[in-house]
Order: sequence, then C-alpha cells, then structure tokens
Amino acid sequence: MSGCQKAARPLAQCLRSSQASCQSARAIRLFTSSSRLSEQAVTETASFTATPIYDPKTVTSPKEERKLMKTGVFPIGSRRRRAAIKTSENIPFEQLPYQCFQAARKVLQADREEKLQLIAKERLRISNLIATDPKSINGGEKFKQVRLDSMRRHLEYLKVQADINDPLIKKRFEDGQGDMTKPIYRYLADRKWREYQRKIIVQRIEQLAVVPDVLPFFEPTAEVRLAFRQKNVQPGEFVDSRISEVPARLKVQVFDKGERLVTIVVVDSDVPIVDKDWFASRCHYLAANIPLSPTETSLPLSKATEGQLIHPWLPAFAQKGSPYHRYSVFVLQQEPGQILDTATLKEKIKRDGFSMRSFVDRNNVTPIGMSIFRSIWDEGTAGVMQRAGIEGADIEFKRKKVVPLKPKQKARGWEARHASDKYKSLRR
Repeated sequence: MSGCQKAARPLAQCLRSSQASCQSARAIRLFTSSSRLSEQAVTETASFTATPIYDPKTVTSPKEERKLMKTGVFPIGSRRRRAAIKTSENIPFEQLPYQCFQAARKVLQADREEKLQLIAKERLRISNLIATDPKSINGGEKFKQVRLDSMRRHLEYLKVQADINDPLIKKRFEDGQGDMTKPIYRYLADRKWREYQRKIIVQRIEQLAVVPDVLPFFEPTAEVRLAFRQKNVQPGEFVDSRISEVPARLKVQVFDKGERLVTIVVVDSDVPIVDKDWFASRCHYLAANIPLSPTETSLPLSKATEGQLIHPWLPAFAQKGSPYHRYSVFVLQQEPGQILDTATLKEKIKRDGFSMRSFVDRNNVTPIGMSIFRSIWDEGTAGVMQRAGIEGADIEFKRKKVVPLKPKQKARGWEARHASDKYKSLRR
C-alpha cells in the first residue's frame, strides 16, 4: 500500500461516518401530530382521483363493461346500440340520423300496416262466426268452437308478426320495460327463455332422473325461478340446510294470456326406508288455488292464506350418511274454473308416502313448470331438525357390507407357485 493511500484512509472513514450521521438524523422525527409533507401530498392526490362511473346505456368497450358488471350493474342492450346512442348527442332512438336506419323503418312501417289490415279482417271473420247459428254449420257447436279457437290462435300470431321487427319494441324488451299483457313481449320472453334457461332445466330433469322417479312425463312450458331470501338458487344446486329452513320464494313467468289458478308442490323423492331398503317420497309443501298471470309472477310460499295452504313449509334436511335428497318444486295449473277443496285435501293427503303421480291424476292438474335443488347433511342440519321438531338427527346411515355368495377359491397355477414370502415383491 502506498503512502498516499495510508494518508487518505482516515479521511475517507471520517466522511463515511458524517454521511451516516446525517442520514440517521433525517430518519429521526420529532414527536408531532402532523404528518410528513410527502405523505400529505400523496393523500391529497389520492383524494382527488375519483372512481370512473360508467353509464350502462353508453358503455362500449369490453373492459368498461367488465368493470361495470363488477359493481352489479349490467349493460343495457347490444354494444352497437350503445355506441349509436353514445355518438348521437341524446337524440331519441327512433330519430337517429342514419339514412339506412330511417329507410329500414319506413319498410317495416309499411309491412306493419299490411299486418294491421289482416288483423282487422281476422277480427271481422271471428265476429261473423260468433254471430252464426251453430245449426247452419256442419258439425254443430263443437266444430264452431274448434274453428273459433283456430282463428283466435291465428289472430295472436298476426299480432306478433305485426311488431316482431319493430326496433322500438326490441329496445323496450332489452331494457326490461316490456308490457307482458301484449302478445309480442310474451313471445320475446318465451323465445329468450327457450334459448338457454329451458335447456338447463330440461337437462337437470334428465340428469337427476326427475322423470320417471317423480313423474312419468314432463315438458316445462313456464319459467320458474327459485330463491331463499336474497339467495337465488340455480336448478340442481346444493343448498345449505340453514338457508332452506325458511319458505322459498318463486318467480313464475307464464307466456300465455289470462289469469289462472295454480297449485304449488315441493316434494322430496329420496326419503330412505330402512325396513324395506328402499326410497319413498315426502311432501314438504302443498298449497292450491293460487292466482297467477303474466304480470303477477311473484309467489312467496310464506304468503299463502289459510284457505290455500294444505301443508306448511317443512325445512329441507338429509340425515347423516344418506345420499343427497332431491327437492322438486312443481307448479301445477288447474283447469279453468276449477277450485280445489283444500279442507278435504288436508284430510286425505299425508306428508309421508306422498305420490306426485296420483295427486296429478286425481285432481286433474297439469304440470307447467318446475325447479329443483338438492340437500345433504351439513353442520347446520341437526339444529334445523331440532328447531322443526323432526326426529332422527342422531341417526347415521352406514352402508351394509355385502358378503360375497361365492366361496373363496384356493390359489392355482402361477399364484400357487408364487404364494410364499419369497415372491412377496411380485404380488401387488
């Protein structure tokens, strides 16, 4: 080491120590209630950064749509429509300044005028047929009613065709503002339901063997949505026993006009019968003479009156060790003018051993819709059974060991020659 380096070493050490002391002094803060200036600046800038708010009517990019849906709000209509509204400076939808759009509206308006003329002619034909004496018609009164039904169905078809291409009708339907008293909105709702939701419930009916275990045949024609309080239940979903302890809430949407009376049935088709080594059914809820229409869709099971209720809600439960239970919620349409005698049904129909097939046949009702959920033993089942006064919470089902009928045979061939411990590594 040279002499210069030896002389410079103490000076370098003094410089390092002075820098370290300055840094430690900067790190030391006096006791004060105020924050640092840097922290104040960060806080002030953070307070001015506002969360972007997206309009569901004008959001166009997929990224903004995802952010909007995370907040629980879904975009309205198609992306093309939202882009047109966003760039049109709040012009009404029917007055959008697009030449092709306005020309297409004129063509659709002319087509609608033709359909309205056909509707007027069909109404005149129906009124003339009603005024005709049945004796002058071949087939009498019966044939007259058949012709009237056919003509009225054709009239409904013409009403739908008159508005099926109207962009304002489609806009109102997409915005959820459709009037279900009009045939066009019922038609659009039915078509939307059949595109996806009906396929799901039909798939669950086949997968969970609702047909033929509960009914020999069933084709849903009405949409049934099931919920417990704030929880919406998808068809076939496993529901916690503490959630299904309260009566369910149904939303039933029918797609044909008029008010009708329906019967609600909730049946458990997987009740174990230990003595017979078999499964039976149990009725968990039964109410009749409930009004339903395309505009009145909400059916809370807890709101059924004393004159409608046959069996009150029994909480869904599954004993420990038993397989999952299928709880089918059926909506049965009664005949026009038919009112079921609930007092008589209370005496005749029991919860245990309930048969859905015999109930449908004896009371002449038609299944129009259903939903289904499943239940299995969980940590809250024992408490639910205790609060409902249901016995059997301390019972656990176990699979019986099946003893093979064929006796064990003596080892032969290769197994006999390699049965000693010498060949233990060869045996699996």
